[in-house]
Amino acid sequence: MTQRTLAIIKPDAIGKGVAGQIIARVENAGFKILAAKMIHMSQAEAAGFYAVHRARPFFQSLCDFMTQGPCLPMVLEGENAIQRWRELMGATDPVKAAAGTIRKDFASSIEANAVHGSDSPETAGVEISYFFSSLELCPR
Repeated sequence: MTQRTLAIIKPDAIGKGVAGQIIARVENAGFKILAAKMIHMSQAEAAGFYAVHRARPFFQSLCDFMTQGPCLPMVLEGENAIQRWRELMGATDPVKAAAGTIRKDFASSIEANAVHGSDSPETAGVEISYFFSSLELCPR
């Protein structure tokens, strides 16, 4: 089934200069990039995006991390895109991530883990619309 998912190249990966390598992996895995833009989130924007984690102890540090520099949200499309993107990303903790995954190769910690991906079709719909209007999605 063709799906869309939100992917974010996080500030740590942008800062390391590996965004191009991550995008190449996305394309080599057969995803279509329907939208992408470089942004620098404010605290309020990060808090809104991560509102589901508001009660968690890591919420503020996550918002601080995501606002430390620019990030690159993207809308990816493909067969079983959500699961396939999550597999390509690897485990949240890069120490536990499989060899060859983005997080194993580019992340430095559970928080500074290079990329984000939606975890379900419902979440993907909410997350995509948080960053992109329907006019910004460019089907190929």
